[in-house]
Amino acid sequence: MCGLIGFVQNVFFDENNAKNIIGMMSNKLQHRGPDSAGCWLDSINGIALGHRRLAILDLSPAGHQPMESNSERYVICFNGEIYNHNELRNELEKENSRELNVTWKGHSDTETLLACIESWGLESTLKRCVGMFSLALWDKQKNCLSLARDRFGEKPLYYGWNNGVFIFGSELKSFKAHPNFKPKIDRQSLTLLMRHSYVPSPYSIYEGISKLTAGSILELPLKALYNRQYATEPLKYWSVTNVISVGKNNQFTGTDEQAITELETLLSNSVKQQMIADVDIGAFLSGGIDSSLIVALMQMQSSQPIKTFTIGFDNNLFDESKYANKISKLLKTDHCELYITSNDAIDVIPKLSEIWDEPFADASQIPTFLVAKLARNNVKVALSGDGGDEIFGGYNRYMTAESIWRKIERLPDVGKSVLQKLLGSINTSQWDLYNAKFGHVLPKSLRFTHLGDKVQKINELLKVSGPESLYYGLTSVWQDPAMLVLNSTEPLSVLTDTNQWPTNTSFIEWMIALDTLTYMTDDILAKVDRASMAVSLETRVPILDHRVVEFSWCLPQHMKIRDNQGKWILRQLLYRHVPKEFFERPKQGFSVPLAEWLRGPLREWAEYLLDPLRLTQDGYFNVSYLRRIWGEHLSGKKNWQNQLWNVLMFQAWLIDENSTI
Repeated sequence: MCGLIGFVQNVFFDENNAKNIIGMMSNKLQHRGPDSAGCWLDSINGIALGHRRLAILDLSPAGHQPMESNSERYVICFNGEIYNHNELRNELEKENSRELNVTWKGHSDTETLLACIESWGLESTLKRCVGMFSLALWDKQKNCLSLARDRFGEKPLYYGWNNGVFIFGSELKSFKAHPNFKPKIDRQSLTLLMRHSYVPSPYSIYEGISKLTAGSILELPLKALYNRQYATEPLKYWSVTNVISVGKNNQFTGTDEQAITELETLLSNSVKQQMIADVDIGAFLSGGIDSSLIVALMQMQSSQPIKTFTIGFDNNLFDESKYANKISKLLKTDHCELYITSNDAIDVIPKLSEIWDEPFADASQIPTFLVAKLARNNVKVALSGDGGDEIFGGYNRYMTAESIWRKIERLPDVGKSVLQKLLGSINTSQWDLYNAKFGHVLPKSLRFTHLGDKVQKINELLKVSGPESLYYGLTSVWQDPAMLVLNSTEPLSVLTDTNQWPTNTSFIEWMIALDTLTYMTDDILAKVDRASMAVSLETRVPILDHRVVEFSWCLPQHMKIRDNQGKWILRQLLYRHVPKEFFERPKQGFSVPLAEWLRGPLREWAEYLLDPLRLTQDGYFNVSYLRRIWGEHLSGKKNWQNQLWNVLMFQAWLIDENSTI
């Protein structure tokens, strides 16, 4: 795992100066690649490439980057892993035994990738790759720069023009090391941050800077770069919507057992490939369905106990460590558990704006960073169970959204108004007390953790006009962020642009698809990437092997969601390895007790960031509206923890931003 940076500057390009700039940009990404740094320059064309290396495969200097191809036509900066690179080498040698005559210098996947590109071209090569990556490729023959990103966006890549320079890299913090870079905050993107807790692709927090969308290649001929324009839009070499279309037309017709066995084969092969490394490897184990399944499949293929990692909390509502401990004992893993207090977690908060150098506000970023830090003390690579909820239908909304909409649709306007008043008349904390006292007598399908938050959410959704707007409300933090962010208009995103929606799906499948396209890439995977890279840990996600995902879309819906329970097929596969009774409990998110922290130990910090004078001077938010929300949260009238966290994370980031510009 690594970090890459680069820029194109056709005027005032001095080689010594460019080398110094790349060095400064590279230093900002040292956490992504502490093992070595490299630089490559083309002073005639005004191009500079830089790379930071975290050595996982081929620890020798033969894996150093930027790397030139055998013919010296191509230069690459590559961040990621190609899990099937040995198979690609064999395929390449078999197809081109006479013409290619490759002399391998080492056994890195980067060298394999370059040789494949020389033989097959970039697009064809990426279609054959199984892996996670972002890359920058300079073609000396065509004078063309290509940027590319893996199918799901596991690895980040930003790019754009700013103050006469085309600049690109793994993280925005490296951009600020370029003396020409003069960032301006994009208020439209800020509305998206307030709505979703992240800035969705292709937007970034800065005007003129974009995220490359997942599964895309952007070709940039030198002439286009000099003229500060894009010759083409990003080309999709793989897309979720195409996979859905193919899968819906080729539905799996076998039995339940055949489907489970096929999934086991695919997922076991994915795990096997992703366990290949020249360094120590382990896995996150939360005690949930997905991580337990990944660990079980890893342990089956290992002669030694797999190293597993979990963190425990001093708040039982947020602590799953006891479940992880039971599973680790059953599977006989080498388990490492760290029990942390609220103070331990709170101590991480000042680091968040540096770790997520684009403002990010999913509060589970805190435990994610802590478990990554724990793992890095023991291993250099960790496998994760992320992706199971989005690919196989694990979120509660998949089971409840249709039912909620049908009930809302039947209610007359007067009934909606009465229900809103009734639900809103009881504080969220009071709902939680009722749930603690009487929740055990309810059917399992009606038992929820954090009931007060869910009631508040339902109350907000009583005004929706259709199932799509219901889903949009369920996935929104601030329901009307343009009311909060001054002088702003919320731009179109995948969630609101109907032209980007998949077709020929049920409502549940449509929700699963949109979560895969948006929330999974820009929240879940961004969270895991930044948290792990902050401590120089590589994370791998076996469920996101594209062959597993393609198979999932061939499955009929009842193999994902059955008997009002999500991830049916994943559960059945897991039950082949771990007894079912280990998982008979309500779904529990990986989060922290944010609501009580904001009313207690974090109150002074929050008051500092939400100071009316500060907010007025910054000029981004409707101060009176925001202060009212803060007051309602402090009083316990409503739980505005997620809405406030979005604002607080931006405000904390803004202070750091202003101090570095």
